This record gives sequence, structure tokens and C-alpha cells, in this order.
Amino acid sequence: MKNKRLFSALLAACLSLALVLPASAAGNAAPLEEATQAVTALGIVNGDGSGDLKLSKKVTRAEFVTMTVKAMPGGDGVGQAAVAPYPDVPRSHWASGYVEAAVSRGLVSGFSDGTFRPGQEVKLAEAASMVLSLLGYGSGDFSGAYPTGQLAMFHSLKLDRGVSAVGAASPLTRQDAVYLFYNLLSARTKEGAPYIQSLGHSLDASGKPDVVSLINGQMEGPIVAQGGWRSSLSFSPSRVYRNGSPVAASAVQNYDVIYWNASMGAVWAYAKKATGPIQAIAPSGAEPTSVTVAGRTYAIETSAAAYALSDLGQYHLGDTVTLLLGRGGGVAAVADVSASAGERVGVVTAVEKSSYPDGSGGTYTAQTVTLLATDGQTYQYQVQGSYKTGSLVRAAVAAQGGQVTLRGLNAASLSGKVNREGSKLDKYTFAQGAEILDVSEGRGAVLYPSRLAGLNLDRGEIKYYSLNPQGEIETLILNDVTGDAYQYGIITRFEETGEGMNRFCTYQYDVGGVSYTTSGSTRFPATGGPVRILGDPASPDRLYPLTAAKSGQIVGGQFVAGSQRYTLSDNVVVYEHRSGQYFLSSLARAEESQGSLTAWYDKAESDGGRIRVIVIK
Repeated sequence: MKNKRLFSALLAACLSLALVLPASAAGNAAPLEEATQAVTALGIVNGDGSGDLKLSKKVTRAEFVTMTVKAMPGGDGVGQAAVAPYPDVPRSHWASGYVEAAVSRGLVSGFSDGTFRPGQEVKLAEAASMVLSLLGYGSGDFSGAYPTGQLAMFHSLKLDRGVSAVGAASPLTRQDAVYLFYNLLSARTKEGAPYIQSLGHSLDASGKPDVVSLINGQMEGPIVAQGGWRSSLSFSPSRVYRNGSPVAASAVQNYDVIYWNASMGAVWAYAKKATGPIQAIAPSGAEPTSVTVAGRTYAIETSAAAYALSDLGQYHLGDTVTLLLGRGGGVAAVADVSASAGERVGVVTAVEKSSYPDGSGGTYTAQTVTLLATDGQTYQYQVQGSYKTGSLVRAAVAAQGGQVTLRGLNAASLSGKVNREGSKLDKYTFAQGAEILDVSEGRGAVLYPSRLAGLNLDRGEIKYYSLNPQGEIETLILNDVTGDAYQYGIITRFEETGEGMNRFCTYQYDVGGVSYTTSGSTRFPATGGPVRILGDPASPDRLYPLTAAKSGQIVGGQFVAGSQRYTLSDNVVVYEHRSGQYFLSSLARAEESQGSLTAWYDKAESDGGRIRVIVIK
């Protein structure tokens, strides 16, 4: 009997421990920023007028019921209750509609005295029960007295990750609520599907809520900023980004293209534009889906832009216009050329004769310069005068008429070291949104200042720079500093026949999943393995071998081989080698692989080099 009593006491202690299991015991929680982005994007948790989520504040029953209903499909459409659902929740109460919806769906109930107590702090057991109801679980699915079974399932479904509340009667903070609803998104329903699918979204490859997809799905816009653009929004933005960088709302300029998410209190503005004559509208002026301006073809993203470029709108072939580009690079709106009076700086990559529509059904021929600009894009301009490939030029677009004038630029006289933080070059600070272009063999790579951190740049490596009125570097053109502009791949077969004048070499190689073959008398420096490609991959100027690191593994975003750590390129190419063949793979596959990993780099990291190719065997 004594042993039975001891066993019963131990069992009770274990059950009690299960009810207060700390969140850390349930596994690692997602970063708070990631969790808040997901639940605010869906509108489940909202901040105050300034966007403050007040994460340390306790959550009331009315607030949690509102969050729970908003986490349901269609829950954001709840209005005011038709009648008072409870004596202490009158119809005029801000949460009356949500309380009514939650009660009618069996997510929550009032107390035995007939009240709901909307201002009372919600307890962990209550919150867990409501969320489990969303997953399709009812009272028949839990064993034991309430809330033992509910909390046991709460822990087993890993809904507790990041939740600091312990014990059935512990009150929840708003941060706890953020984590609870974030965990709900990836939890499996009673039927076995991830809950997020019921909201029309999905998990990413790692099994987490796809935050980018969530934000995209809830994003509104675009509109074009004109004067008091903030009056077009139903909220006061707490976060504003312009071209991907956080800025003050006052930094948004006329003709910026704006998107927003009211639940997140966030606004995204994009200032990308393209100016030039309309060279083509496809497939027709009746139903345009793309437009070609300045030698580039852009998809049309909005019905307003499609109308403006259609045969019913005001812009037609031959007209000079400014395309206002949205976040996806497509045309969000069309404006007169005066919207884009300004300049582009870059390198001339081609000079040729091109045909243009004259607007009357005919064409004319004009000298055309292709400019690789500091934004990483290529543009074509009609010009007069003589220009050579490789020239540094500034393309100025006139406010009236859209005429483009190209002027040569003097080579830079600047050298120095970029500091460890990547915020300064020599004595000059990089401006917010600075455009940096690294040019290699006619190709360019757009860089962030952090990519140059710690590098020594001599005068031969800096082709051009300009300063803004504050004396900060706003544009920088480099000469083959990082190697990021090159393409990288792997030779899959090499064959050489003959000698001397009769030598004939055949190369087969893969570049990012595309297979190429080139043959001729030239024997490149590389005959096998990972390579750097100079020129057009279909007809390369050279194939240069990369340097092999020792076999290793990927740890914390780096390739670790013995005691040596290597930084991965943002565009590292991964292949799997099976049965004598190479197959394009992914970095995620390499991180998960139990096989042997070998990596290749282009040059020392102190000179800007990176791991370019990884092979899984």
C-alpha cells in the first residue's frame, strides 16, 4: 500500500509538472520578429496607433477572443453584435461582435453567473482550449478533468514554443499570444493538415509559416504618392521602407509607388522608374500585358497601367513616358516624362544601330547606347555622338520631351579601406540606399556596402564615385572587386583530340542547371570541376578553375572545413554528384545532407572571394 501511495504521489507530481512545463522544454522558439511579422501580417495581433504591440502587457479575455476569431478563416469580417451577447458585453462594447462569433462557434463560453468578464486576464488553460478548438479538437478528444488533457495536447502539438506562461492559471502577455498564434499556423489540425492552409497560405520548405507569402497576401496597393499620400491610408504608418531601407515617412517622394499592410502598420515605397520612348506593346494595344521602354521589356502589373498603355489610353507607340515600377519590377503606373527628370550613372556595354517605331506605323533607325547602370539594370538610349564600350557615362533625362543626354565621367581618384561594419570607405560614409555596382567583363553585380566590409580598395578598383549633399557616397562603380558579377558552374565533360594546329577541344558544362557545349581549338585553363565563366556561357571567352577547400559541412551559414571557415556566396551553386553525373541541387539540401560536401572558392576572402560552388557526394 505504501508503494502504491508513493507511486500515486510521483504520478501526481509528474502531471503537475506537465501543466507547468516551461516553453524552453518544448524546443526552440522562432525569433520574435519572425513571429510578430506573421501574426501581424494576418491581422491576428495589432498594435496601437503608433504600431506598438505592447508585448509585455497582459491580454484580456475580450482581446484574446478577438485574436482567436481573427485567426479563423473569414474572421476579419466580423462586425458589431446584433444584440448584447452578455450583460457585461453590451452591443456597444468594442469586442461584442467577436465575443458573439466565438460563443456561437463553440470556442469559448461565459461563466456560471451569466457574465463573460471581458476585462479579466485570460489564463493559459483558457487560451490553449480556444486555440485547440480552432484545430478541430473538442471535449471528447481530451482525457482527464479540465484542463489536464487540454494542456497535455497543447504541449504535444508544440503550441507552447516561446510561451512564457506556465501553469493553467497563468495569465498571458501579448508576447505569449504572438507566439501561441504563430505556433498555431504550423500546427496540424485534427484532420492532419497544417492550420495555415485553412487561411489560404502555406508553410515554407523548413516547415515554418512562409512570412514573405503572408505579407504579400495581405499587402494592399499600389498607389502613386502624390502630395498628401498618407491621407489615402486608413492608418498612421509606424514603419516606412523606401527601396528596402527603413526611412521616415517624409522620405517618400512624389511618384513613388506605395504598398501597405494596415495590420503591420507598415508602408513600402519604391522609387524605381524607366523613361524613354515606347518601343513595343505586347501582345497588342487591345490587351497589353507588357511594354518595352529604353530597350527593356516590363510586365504590366495593374489594370490602371494596362489601360493607360492600351489603345483606349493616352500613351502609344513612339510616345516618351516614365514607367513607375512596383516592388516586383513590373509597371504599376505610367506618367509623363516630367515624373522622371533625373540621371543614371553606369558603364556603356554596347553601341549599335536600333529601330524604333515612329508612332505612325513606320520605324526609324538611331544610334543606341546600352548602359549598365548602378541599379544593376541595363537601359538603351538613343544618342548622338561617339561612345565606346567600357566608357563611364551619366545619362540625363530632360524633364520636357524626355531627351537623353550622355556625358562622359572622369575616372575616380579614391582608395582606402572599408571599415569592419561596411559603413565607411576611407573617410566617407555610405549613404542610406547607396548604389554600388561591381563591373566584371561587361556584367555587373549590385552590392550592399556590407559586402565590401574589411576590403582594401585601390585606385584601379574604384572606377567612379559620387557624393550626396551630405558628403556621403551615393554611387560607387568598382572594377572586378568581388567577382559577384561572374557566373559559376561545373565542367561535366572534357574531350581533347589532335595536337598543335589540329587540336580540337569539346567542353560540356552546367551553369545553374542549364547545360552548355562549346567546341574549338582553344584549350581553356580549366578542364574539369567547378569553374568561373567569362563572357556569354553559350560562347565563353574563358573557363577558369576555382580553388578547392577541404571537405567539410555547412555550419551557421558558413562552410567549415577543419579549423577553416569560409563565407558562402549569396548565389552559391550546389550540385549533387550521383552515378557519375551532376544534378543541380540547393543549399537547403546541402545543409541537410549526411554525405560528403566539397566546396570551391574563387579567391581569398580578404580579397572579396566567396565559396561559389558546393558538391554533395
